[in-house]
Amino acid sequence: MSDKEIGKRLKSIYRLLLEAYGPQHWWPGDTPFEVLVGAVLTQNTAWANVEKAIANLKHERVLTFSRMINIAPEKLALLIRPSGYFNIKTKRLRHLLLFIHSQYSGSLSTMFAADPAWLRQQLLEVNGIGPETADSILLYAGEKPFFVVDAYTKRIFSRQGLISGNADYRAIQDFFMENLSRDTRFYNEYHALIVRIGKEHCKKVRPLCNACPIRSRCRRRVQVSNT
Repeated sequence: MSDKEIGKRLKSIYRLLLEAYGPQHWWPGDTPFEVLVGAVLTQNTAWANVEKAIANLKHERVLTFSRMINIAPEKLALLIRPSGYFNIKTKRLRHLLLFIHSQYSGSLSTMFAADPAWLRQQLLEVNGIGPETADSILLYAGEKPFFVVDAYTKRIFSRQGLISGNADYRAIQDFFMENLSRDTRFYNEYHALIVRIGKEHCKKVRPLCNACPIRSRCRRRVQVSNT
């Protein structure tokens, strides 16, 4: 399949998902800082749990950089407890906050004005910040065109026969960014739609193929129908 054909296929899948589900209005967050915090809290948990933790932080009026960096780690851990792994996530948030303080004087606007590729590399050097979290921060909080890859992305597009099931994060991200226009809003919506179909149809063990809007070229559906 040529690069042009791959690009057309990816855009076709996007259109089908958008027709099926409509705009997703991601990422839920009132401020870039709230989105940044949510990107850490959502590691290894459902978003519903993150919402409870965010609500706690808002109730205590500590969901700002200046207040959160000065809060006692023990209190922060208590507030984010609903998100799970709260002690680990407290350390990761602290590492991220201290990085922003030391490198950008606590200013997210200054941080996001930095060269995006350089900033991504810096974020990846922060303890506890992996590629998915870094790219979520860059895309959703910083409005930088980095395609976010998660388990849903790998599952769905390997079943579509477009990527290898053994492909790593960087290879999958490069696949999307090399074959789609680098547009922040488009990446935002596409990833949100991927999460939606992953949750509702393209499940890990028992996918609901019959109602899937992109089932026509799915290898998983073909395999199941032939058994």
